[in-house]
Formats: sequence, C-alpha cells, structure tokens
Amino acid sequence: MNNQITIVGHVGQNPIERSVADDKVVKFSVAVKEFSTNNEKKTMWIDVDAWNKLGDLVMENVTKGREVAITGRLAINQFTKEEDGVLVKMSKPVIKLTSFHLCGARPIPVSEAVAEEKPVKRKRLAAVNS
Repeated sequence: MNNQITIVGHVGQNPIERSVADDKVVKFSVAVKEFSTNNEKKTMWIDVDAWNKLGDLVMENVTKGREVAITGRLAINQFTKEEDGVLVKMSKPVIKLTSFHLCGARPIPVSEAVAEEKPVKRKRLAAVNS
C-alpha cells in the first residue's frame, strides 16, 4: 500500500524556511474542515513540510489565506515537551509534501485592498423641446 494523503484547505500563516543540515525545509499549516455528526463547525490544523526545491516553490507561491490542495506522505513527528515540570513524549501528524495545487483566486492582503467607493448619483437633465 502507498502512504499518500490529500487535503484541501486554507493556509494558516505564511510559510517559514528553516535549514536542516545540508537541506532546507519550508513549514506551514493548513486549516481543514473537520467532520462533525452534529453540524458543528470545527477546524483541524495540519502541519506541512516541503523540502528543498519543492520548498522553494512553496515560498514563491503559497501565502496566508490561500486555498491549496496538498498531496504528500503522512508522517508522525515525535518530540518531548515539558508540562508542569514533567517531560512528556508527544506525537504530531505532519504531511511531507510531494505536490500542491493553488485553488481559487489569490487573496488580496488588506493593506493592498482598495476601499470601495460609493457610486456618485448623477442628475438627469430634462429634455428640452424646441
């Protein structure tokens, strides 16, 4: 069996690039709608890692708020975290990106958005009969 997962959702923050030994990884998260039996609106956040050249493409094209379709391999990151003075082993799912597709229109940042102007009413001139 293949280890493949595909999700569609909105990017939660602009991607962040990090160096790991001789490689680089670009990290970002995607918000997806979580299934609910009682019609509650729940959001699940999925972390995504894009390595090397694929990471470069992500840095060039993926921005906060953008809807994306993500395909990759599901992996489990394990780490320890201190809680109340006790070290606790934690696990977190992450998608190792193999491809992505940008969906819909690119969101316009608020700073670039042009305020809508109200239409100006024009007076009608009466027809003059000669």
